[in-house]
Amino acid sequence: MSTHNADSITIKNLEAALAGESMAHIKYMYFAQVCRAAGDEETAQAFEATAAQEVQHAFGHMDLLFPKAQLDPAKCLELAIEGETYEYTEMYPNFRHMAVQEQHDAAVAEFDEQIEESKEHAAQFKAVLEKAAKRFNALTKVEERHANHYRAALERVNALQEKCA
Repeated sequence: MSTHNADSITIKNLEAALAGESMAHIKYMYFAQVCRAAGDEETAQAFEATAAQEVQHAFGHMDLLFPKAQLDPAKCLELAIEGETYEYTEMYPNFRHMAVQEQHDAAVAEFDEQIEESKEHAAQFKAVLEKAAKRFNALTKVEERHANHYRAALERVNALQEKCA
């Protein structure tokens, strides 16, 4: 999903680091909930503060994997669609298959839910991308009308100047 050579060891390491930092963020936020539910606000806040730092670490890896100069909203949506599609067509079905073989019913149910949610996410991103494309096309037509209006006005001004000259 990165914008770089997928065979690069450095890229694979950055992707692994991104996954690790992302997992740490979620894990620490989860631990904060557990601590808060147990009445330990101070520990919960410590986990949340560290989780916020993990997000910044992950963003640093994202900057290298997906340089902002190479992105625009459409590219971001395309990458999101690609990721969500991978989740529901390959990742979760493979995970589900293994969970069925191991008779881990709770995991099967979780993976089934994630498959459906990933389909919904991909569809939502596709709808946003299609809507953006329609808006861009409409904007292009408006801009073309403005350009034609200004062109006609310039032609009139030039014609008047030629008459006066």
